[in-house]
Amino acid sequence: MKIAKLETFTTPLIGFVRVTTDSGEQGWGQVSTYDADITCEVFHRHVARHALGTDALDFAATLDLISDRELKFPGAYLRRAMGGLDTALWDLKGRVAGKPVTSLIGGSPGKLRAYGSSMRRDITPQDEADRLCRLRDDHGFTAFKWRVGAEAGRDVDKWPGRSEAIIPHVARALGDGVAKLIDANSGFSPARAIEIGHLAQDHGISHFEEPCPYWEYDWTRQVTEALEIDVTGGEQDCEISAWRTIIGSRAVDVVQPDVLYLGGICRTLQVARMAADAGLTCTPHSANHGLVTLCSMHLLRAIPNAGKYLEYSIEGPYSQQWADDIFVERPYEVRDGMVEVSGQPGWGIEVNPRFLENATYRATDPD
Repeated sequence: MKIAKLETFTTPLIGFVRVTTDSGEQGWGQVSTYDADITCEVFHRHVARHALGTDALDFAATLDLISDRELKFPGAYLRRAMGGLDTALWDLKGRVAGKPVTSLIGGSPGKLRAYGSSMRRDITPQDEADRLCRLRDDHGFTAFKWRVGAEAGRDVDKWPGRSEAIIPHVARALGDGVAKLIDANSGFSPARAIEIGHLAQDHGISHFEEPCPYWEYDWTRQVTEALEIDVTGGEQDCEISAWRTIIGSRAVDVVQPDVLYLGGICRTLQVARMAADAGLTCTPHSANHGLVTLCSMHLLRAIPNAGKYLEYSIEGPYSQQWADDIFVERPYEVRDGMVEVSGQPGWGIEVNPRFLENATYRATDPD
């Protein structure tokens, strides 16, 4: 069974890939979100042309071939585009086998604990506490993450004193029995990160994400070595060589690859295995409600070093973000603080025809 046609349907925000084989079978995947229209251009120029005519069910070698052929164009856009091919082929393989992707990679359908992930810094400590407590009470979340510092902020907070105010205020409001996580998005120097980390420890926070600029691995390692709580990171890192450095130096306690930033399930499984061999936990990054959340769910049900929970964005109308617009039926929803991986073949999704009708279309095929 060979890859005969590759199509993309994209907006600037989000883009889907459809793969069709020479015998007519199809599968759906997604390139990474944000500037997806640029990523789909990369997909057709640098990914699709190498994949046409290759094995549609045994495709790990094809992904390696793309990396080799595109040695002049490494980096984030290539990996984000490869994620579209990889996830479409996993969906195809699951549909052909009549199995969910998680079963194909050694897992099984079932439930996962979710943590409610806040994306906002333009919010006061009181307002953040109020909305997290509502989600705790209304939907059963037992874990939350909120933001500190400023994105790549160089020790300058979103506004003066916000981090020192929001850490204890939200922690106290959520109370006992709720896991508490914070995310600095590359905001701090090591010294400032350690200071904030000690404050977090004192208020029962167990997870400190991306405390320093993510590319400064030694800075992050200093924070990891100085704190008792888990220091986590890796969402931006899209090259396997970077992951060898992160894991080999034990820069973090918990690795957080993003399936679509990294280039798909095959490459994410590589990282998860490397982490498992080093005794590290893997909690994937999945900060929006495109396909990446579903991919992370299937992955977490399969890997032996899976983290405690799934990242689940709380932004958008009851935290569904774009899910109602891009899928025919919601593929995930939090009930009693849990989400569930179904037993449907592949990813178990159908892309909304209205989205496809309004998206920019392009195809790569032998003709």
